[in-house]
Amino acid sequence: MTDLANRLDPDFEPENNESGNRHFADVVEARLSRRAILRGGLSVTVAGMFAGPLAACSGASEAEAAPAGPTLGFDPVPVDTTDRFIVPEGYEAKVIYRWGDAISGHMPAFAPDNTGEDQAHQAGMHHDGMHFFPIEGNDPWEGSSTDGLLVMNHEYIEPRFLHYGHARGSELHTWATPDHAGPRPSDHVLKELNAHGVSVVRMRDDGNGNWQIVPDPRNRRITGLTRMEIAGPARGHAKMATLYSPEGTHTRGTLSNCAHGVTPWNTYMAAEENWSGYFLNTDGELPREHARYGVRTDVGRHNWHLADGGEDGFVRFDASTKADAPSGDYRNEPNMFGWMTEIDPFDPDSVPVKRTTLGRFAHEGVVFAPAEAGRPVVCYSGDDARFEYIYKFVSEGLYEPGVTRGDILDTGTLYVARFNDDGTGEWLPLVYGQNGLDESNGFTDQGDVLINTRSAADIVGATPMDRPEWGTVDPQTRAVYFTLTNNTRRSEDQTDGVNPRGPNAFGQIVRWHEDGDQTATRFNWDLFVVAGPEDDSRDLHGNPLDDTNIFSSPDGLWMDADRRLWIQTDISEGVMYQGNHIPFGNNAMLAANPETGEIKRFLTGPVGQEITGVVTTPDQRTIFVNVQHPGATTSPEDYASGNFDSHWPDGGNSVPRSATVAIRRLDGGIIGA
Repeated sequence: MTDLANRLDPDFEPENNESGNRHFADVVEARLSRRAILRGGLSVTVAGMFAGPLAACSGASEAEAAPAGPTLGFDPVPVDTTDRFIVPEGYEAKVIYRWGDAISGHMPAFAPDNTGEDQAHQAGMHHDGMHFFPIEGNDPWEGSSTDGLLVMNHEYIEPRFLHYGHARGSELHTWATPDHAGPRPSDHVLKELNAHGVSVVRMRDDGNGNWQIVPDPRNRRITGLTRMEIAGPARGHAKMATLYSPEGTHTRGTLSNCAHGVTPWNTYMAAEENWSGYFLNTDGELPREHARYGVRTDVGRHNWHLADGGEDGFVRFDASTKADAPSGDYRNEPNMFGWMTEIDPFDPDSVPVKRTTLGRFAHEGVVFAPAEAGRPVVCYSGDDARFEYIYKFVSEGLYEPGVTRGDILDTGTLYVARFNDDGTGEWLPLVYGQNGLDESNGFTDQGDVLINTRSAADIVGATPMDRPEWGTVDPQTRAVYFTLTNNTRRSEDQTDGVNPRGPNAFGQIVRWHEDGDQTATRFNWDLFVVAGPEDDSRDLHGNPLDDTNIFSSPDGLWMDADRRLWIQTDISEGVMYQGNHIPFGNNAMLAANPETGEIKRFLTGPVGQEITGVVTTPDQRTIFVNVQHPGATTSPEDYASGNFDSHWPDGGNSVPRSATVAIRRLDGGIIGA
């Protein structure tokens, strides 16, 4: 595809890192050289990399450091390329919450020609990160397992399916091309903004795996138009002033919400990932808070600013200078996005809050370490773009169970990771006045550092990574795991051709232990698995993956209460469209034992989709997963004729719909055991 076509793809993460910081591949090569590991042997490489840091940091004997871990008591499902959702024998899967389902459980009912106002009361498009909040109890492993609030992100939209009832064929495709100069129907823009954001919906199980929406005053949609509060050091900053909020304290909406987070005080964190392409700035030379993030200079992703009604909530996506001061236009509107947004699912009247101390970038999500009374709150986040970074936040305040709320996230230190040659690493503070983060490099204060988090990380010398995505923390060992999905833009001369690879089409999973407690500023790192085909992959023991567990592009990641590591894949629809996914089949979810390294494929999804979002009920007898963008591989020609690649989940000639699936064992047992 051309560069312009790439940037019109909602999954495209523009490469904007020109820092020249040392790449992860270079670190690995240097480390392997220091350990005298021969080039050309991927199995030797992986085994050598696992022999050192993680075992050494535990201080336990080899036998003590390698317990059996959780069981994977199911037969792996095979690779599959059909338009089906497949689970192991002895399990059943039921679709429970589709795009367009009314959050009331009744009206407005889904129809291809629903209005923009209808969409504000229905499930959004393209389900992603998700959590089940039991109606009873504040402990994630306690409370009801049959009645709770299901809360999930809706990452992006496909206008061709969203507006299928209004137009067909090439007409819809022109909306995302330079040929479309507007104006756009305001109701279509309203529908698109309302299809983004977050769902909060009460779900109840009848005891037979039949989950139904329960009408509840807490059911609500947070969308691209919902009023939001700005908190932390960027609140009130000059670079946050807009026509809507001249004081820089509020904004509207959350967009491109990918993975998520759950706070120790039981609130939901929505991440803002590929948000930059929604904005247009035609000023010429862009400020770094636009340029470093990929704000567009030629055409917006959906041209929302061209809505024919001229509504203020739509024109704000043109971030060009139009007034004498920032308070008179929306030149700073892109600065309102790229944050973690906190939502209280139990209070329908609460205003979502963007916690700016956690940094501004393409947040895939945030994962909290287990909180301890009298200790700081610690969380981790990945910047999901090529050659970007992994971050950690340590609160200034101390956690008090039952007392601490979200404002503890407004003061503390944001760090960025540097991976060293010898398997150790450092957390580098992003603090104004330290390590070059001062006027000499264009920073005016801590708010400015956080608005320009990526530039600050460049300056302090963070290690560029291969699209850091979801993370999870082992509740027993406190090891941190992060998926590195892939990076086909890394050149061969940036690696030794073994691991990591260049180009890296298949990805891997990194894990580390902090050198002390979770607040430590040093860590020890290793690799858990190297994904790919049988001739270019290795498990924990240096063995190639096989037909029971072969996978590519790890994305979603979560560890359950028994410490099963659930791995979800996101092979892009572009790769699928070209047929390059055949060795791996449709996107899937696998389960892994963190101690033994055993991995098994647990499910596969329909055609053209991504498996994402994973959580169990407290009793672990139901697991929820999301199927995002089924049928995304449909060509324009097939779309025009109604011959979609997928008609999941409704079948027939229906429009494909993202949906949540509830899975249970027929014998009522624990999932995966």
